[in-house]
Formats: sequence, C-alpha cells, structure tokens
Amino acid sequence: MPLFHDEDQETLADTVAPFMADRAPVSHLRQLRDADDPAGFSRDLWREFGEMGFTGVLVDEADGGLGMGHVEAGIVLEEIGRNLTPSPFIGTAVGAVEALRLADPTLKEAWLPGIVAGETVAALALDEAARHRPQRVALKAERQGNGFRLTGAKQFVPFGHEADLLIVSARTSGATADEDGVTLFAIPRSHPGITARAERLADSSLATRIDLDGVDVDGSMVIGDIDDGRRVLDRVLSAVRTGASAEMVGVAGGASAMTLDYIKQRKQFGRIIGSYQALQHRAAHLYAEMEVARAATLKAQQSLDTGSDTATRDASVAKAMAGMASSLAVREAVQMHGGIGMTDEYDVGFFMKRQRVLAELYGDADFHADRLARMEGY
Repeated sequence: MPLFHDEDQETLADTVAPFMADRAPVSHLRQLRDADDPAGFSRDLWREFGEMGFTGVLVDEADGGLGMGHVEAGIVLEEIGRNLTPSPFIGTAVGAVEALRLADPTLKEAWLPGIVAGETVAALALDEAARHRPQRVALKAERQGNGFRLTGAKQFVPFGHEADLLIVSARTSGATADEDGVTLFAIPRSHPGITARAERLADSSLATRIDLDGVDVDGSMVIGDIDDGRRVLDRVLSAVRTGASAEMVGVAGGASAMTLDYIKQRKQFGRIIGSYQALQHRAAHLYAEMEVARAATLKAQQSLDTGSDTATRDASVAKAMAGMASSLAVREAVQMHGGIGMTDEYDVGFFMKRQRVLAELYGDADFHADRLARMEGY
C-alpha cells in the first residue's frame, strides 16, 4: 500500500487540524497545569471530540461509530500531539475500543455508546512494575463462585483516576511470566474494592496506581476467552503502540514547526540564524528522520487495518522509530531556541516533556529494539 493518505483521509486531516488548533492548543495544556487541574484533561473538550466523531473513529458503524481505521485514528492523534492536547484518546478511543471489538455484544452495548458520545473515559490497566513489561502478569484472578476475585495492583495507568471503565489484565492460571493463563476484564472503576491514586508526570499529565483488593467480577466482564487473553492483549498493545507513535510524530512536527519559524526570524550578528549552514544541515537531518518515523507509523496503521500478520512487528518498528525521531526533534528544538528554549514561559519545553512520557508509554525504543531482535531470532 502507498505510504500516504488518500483523498478521504486528507479531508479528515483538514477537519481535525483547525479544530485542535482552535479548541485545544498548547495554551490549553498550560492552563490545566497552572490550575493544577485534578482531572488532567477537560471533560467538556472530550464531549466535543465525541460531537466531532473523533472518539468513534474506530467503532464499527453498526455500533454507532464512524467505522474507520487506525490510519484515521492516527490522523487525530498526530494533531493531538502537535497541539499537546491533554486527552484520554489513546486509552479510550484506541485501546478500549480495540479490546471491546473482541468482546461479547453485552459489553459493547454497555460501553461503546458512551465512548462514541464522548461521555465515557476508559483506561488500560496492564503494567505492574516501573517499566513496561506487559508479558508479566501477577495480578490474580481466582475463581469465586460463578466469577472471579481480583487481587493485585497496576501501575502507570494514564487517566485511570478519571476512567469510567478499566481494561484489566489478570492471571487466571499459571505463573507470572507464562504466555497462557491471562484473561482481560472490563470493570467499572466504581466497582467495590478498586482504589486509584493519581500522580502527576513530567508533562503535567496524570498516571494512576490502581489497587484491586478482592474485587469480585462475573463472567460477563470477561473480554475474549478465559486464559487466552494474550490474543486480545497483543492486538490492543499493537494498537496503542501505533497510536502513541502517531502522537509522537505530531509532537515532533509541532516542535519542529516552532523551531523552523524561530530560526527564520531570530538574528545574531546581523544575520538570520537559519542562514547558517550548520543549522540548515541539522534541520535537514531532522526532516529526514521524521519522514522515516511517519512512514513507519503509517505502515503500522495500515497493517492493523488490513489484519496483516506483520502488524505486531510493524507496531514495534513504529514505536522505536517515532521515539528516536521525536527525541531528536525536541532536543534540537530546545538547542536551536538557545536560552529561551530553557524557560517555562516558552512553549518548546512542553514538547520535550510530552515526548519523554510518550516515549516510555507502552515501551521505549530500547524495549522495542530488543523485542524486534527476539522476533528475528537474535
């Protein structure tokens, strides 16, 4: 497939870009941070996402959504990244929807309408340690009558404190690192026995520790098959890794645009600094790296949409490439801005902070490079 957007996708991009720039620019993030907002995002803006159809981009038309794909979700996410818009889009409109696609009709009917309307927020409770290691699942789900009792904790759950729905991976059989024996559950966060403690991250977003202390659930909350949750989990992880890659491409694009604009105006010794060949070389190198990351991300999105056997691999390639390219972009942005780039009054620092959090989310470049090497038998 060609690695560029078709006419319909370009039309969507032309709709999303001005909406984000107008309704959720970087100043929106600054306002939330300065107010120490306890939610970390705007529920009103989330409802506007629903009105625009963004939250239902991956939801099938039969379930009230737009019935589009990951390429279109990536268009939304790139603009979210470009404007640093605080939003639970990845966890809700990508991760949770991808999981619910494989759920029974009862779960779909319970949660998808709220997601489509921008009324429901979902969060993925998958990690249990300081680093992204989703293959290790120690949270126990023990048989209890006709259901299960969940005991354990999850870490680094973006917007988990505000979520209406938690997608939780749990160990229903076997040992912590076993491939089999994992089951996914869709649990209301208000369910008895669940507590959430949010902590503010470097980029002013909030991640949550979720404690489950004897949480009783029934079979209707199971997503997929008992003990065979890896199949669903792998699909969800590929989707959110690709989504995070798209957002990082947007972060890189936003930081680069600010930088290019700055070096075209800033003068030193009577000359525009963008006229210096050294800075031109650095800008050209950055552009090339960003194009590779954008192409890798689009390839992963297309693989997910076509159900390709390489989707898991392509998602890891995208996450690694987008992580490295966006890291270069934000570092170059701060350096080329000089002293002003280090100040809080200037927005460029916000891009660096957001990139750092996204780079860690669902595995950093080193995690995915190692994962790819193992896939190739190294």
